Amino acid sequence: MSGEGASTGAGSQVALVTGGYDHTIKLWQAHSGVCLRTMQHPDSQVNDLEINPNGQMVAACGYQHIRMYDLASANPDPVLNYEGIVKNISRVGFQENGQWMYTGGEDCTARIWDIRVGHAFQCQRIFQVPAPVNAVVLHPDQSQIMVGGQSGIIHIWDLKTDHNEQLIPEAEASIQDIAIDPEGKLMAAVNNKGNCYVWSLGGSPPRPVPHKHLQAHKKYGLRCKFSYDSTMLVTTAGDNTARVWRTSDWTLLQELRHDAQRWVWDAAFTLDSRYLFTGSSDSYGRLWDLEKGTLEREYCGHQKPITALAFRDQAV
Repeated sequence: MSGEGASTGAGSQVALVTGGYDHTIKLWQAHSGVCLRTMQHPDSQVNDLEINPNGQMVAACGYQHIRMYDLASANPDPVLNYEGIVKNISRVGFQENGQWMYTGGEDCTARIWDIRVGHAFQCQRIFQVPAPVNAVVLHPDQSQIMVGGQSGIIHIWDLKTDHNEQLIPEAEASIQDIAIDPEGKLMAAVNNKGNCYVWSLGGSPPRPVPHKHLQAHKKYGLRCKFSYDSTMLVTTAGDNTARVWRTSDWTLLQELRHDAQRWVWDAAFTLDSRYLFTGSSDSYGRLWDLEKGTLEREYCGHQKPITALAFRDQAV
């Protein structure tokens, strides 16, 4: 694993963070499985976690709030807290320089937040859609946000012009997650029927062209993410598996399964694209070797399902 020898202590560049239904967020030493800190996330499950670009903070979103935690300090409580949104916030992410943050949620909006102003979140822009939002992702060129939700529509929001276009990969199937590869050439989406759709992205601004349809899982799809080298796509689902697909020919590279594993809610690749972390309803985090298809480590400490995780091992 990239950075395997490094400690995951305060100020380190390596961080594995997990959150779930037990109202806690845990920071782990990735190479040993030791839990370094437990942070409090009161009143709500954790729907999504994202480490900010400088690696110092993690954003957590849940029911009616976004909270920011300092990974470099011993403070178990959030250092920034925003509670001005109705319903669940399902996704959170950052602009590449950390100047703003984006979210999507059950209030049928995607939002952009200025996080440079003092110690307060300030909502700059709101993009309204007709159904609850499950997924938001920013294109690597920072020009578009893809918004997917329960209506089955993917909205392509152009941040420069405010123009938006729509994709409907499958009628009456809720979009659960969207991913764009680091090169900005492929986009994938999984839905609640276990199907995964892939588009090629070309042009300026990028336009999606249908590329591949994978019957990825027989049950509820939950997440999809590309590896850092763009050679793999992982899909996770309610069939208790994570599946890793080669992007060169869309064959199945690995099916990551464990007897105790339940719904696999989230996944994250290491920077060298050799390992994958997963979080499951059985309350365990797991580290898998993708070359061997073997379980390398388990992260035990949560009392309820792990529904979100974030990993960072790149230098800042």
